[in-house]
Amino acid sequence: MTQSGPRGEQLRQDIERAGYYPQLVIDVMADALDGAAPESHLVQLETTFDRDEVHRHITVLVLAEGLLHITHVDDQEYDQEGQEVLALASTESVAASRVNSVTLTYAYYKPQQYRTGHPISEVNLNIAWTGTRNIDLQPAGCEDPQCEADHGYTGVSAVQDVSLRISAEADGVEAVEGAREFARSLRRSAVERVGR
Repeated sequence: MTQSGPRGEQLRQDIERAGYYPQLVIDVMADALDGAAPESHLVQLETTFDRDEVHRHITVLVLAEGLLHITHVDDQEYDQEGQEVLALASTESVAASRVNSVTLTYAYYKPQQYRTGHPISEVNLNIAWTGTRNIDLQPAGCEDPQCEADHGYTGVSAVQDVSLRISAEADGVEAVEGAREFARSLRRSAVERVGR
């Protein structure tokens, strides 16, 4: 990763602050950047709970020289006893001009009290470039508690290649603002490349 310049150093610090295999993430990200200097970035550490297990994973988005670099690292148990861990790291680099959708969904707590500058509770950032469609299905039902009919399924279908949730409560207000700034930078880069 290009260390020269404040943005490269800030990216390194944000990865280290996340604390999830920081040197591994830095080295994988550096390989993806291949010497390009970061222009904007977003680091998102997420913790999920699965019954009695806790899983963490990190996603790092970096905009550099017209490319969107996505690095994702998570781990899994390597043996039956759960004593050994295997880290899985993947990277993808996409031309910013191929990004066809940057969706930022805002959540506001107590909207009835909203005034300009009211803090954002959370944002959901969705970025799409391939038209990948994610479908979240659930069994459909009806209001009758005695009904035993099969009502099929209901769900939500969304086009997205990357989807991140950033919460002011869990991640901090600075992380929410960082996600908004990254979305703006990505939009500007995509529009600039399309205009050429």
